[in-house]
Amino acid sequence: QAEEELQEACARQALQLQEMGRRERLLRADVGRAKEQLESFKTHVMRVCSPAAAAGVAGKALTEQQVIEKVRQVSDENQQSHEREKCLQEELSSRLSKEKEVAANVEVVKKSLQELQ
Repeated sequence: QAEEELQEACARQALQLQEMGRRERLLRADVGRAKEQLESFKTHVMRVCSPAAAAGVAGKALTEQQVIEKVRQVSDENQQSHEREKCLQEELSSRLSKEKEVAANVEVVKKSLQELQ
């Protein structure tokens, strides 16, 4: 009976090892695909940031650091644009409120003038 239990435990462990191997292969495949996607993205970003290099113009290739700086710059500009947009939205909202207030005051004045006549 002890031998049977030992054989069953060994069989379970063998199955577990097979499953772990299968999972490892899947993970390795996922990592490989992620590396390919990252390399593709990097190549695309390099082409976008340096069209001259993509066209084959000598001496125009950007380094990865330059591309990173360019991406940061674009990101910062995007952030500034969003902040500017937010300020303009607030200013527009404020002006619309003032315009409504002035329109209401004009109506009050018109009404008062009509009553006086």
